[in-house]
Amino acid sequence: MVSLGGFNTLKLHKEFQYVYKKGKNQHTASVVLFYLPQDGIRKVGFTATKKLGNAVKRNRAKRRMRACFCEFSPDLKDGIYIFVAKIALFDTSHENFKNDFKKVLYRAKTIA
Repeated sequence: MVSLGGFNTLKLHKEFQYVYKKGKNQHTASVVLFYLPQDGIRKVGFTATKKLGNAVKRNRAKRRMRACFCEFSPDLKDGIYIFVAKIALFDTSHENFKNDFKKVLYRAKTIA
């Protein structure tokens, strides 16, 4: 498993589906957060749908989300996080995206 600031990555489809079904969600213009609070479990997943474009664009979107996540990961509460990229991610600067990312984390009350 790859570690991102103390978080393990989600790999299995059923794990993603469980969080989509049972978790809470928040969104901004460029990112959607699905969050399921769990004591002692720290996992994260990043997704980009085919609506965003080809594999190069989807991978770029996931890299940008991972980079922002690494900045905020030390302050996050335990739980399972899934970040879904929106098409507006490509039209925003890094600073605006970072603000959106921070905003979605605060709305979900996941910052400790």
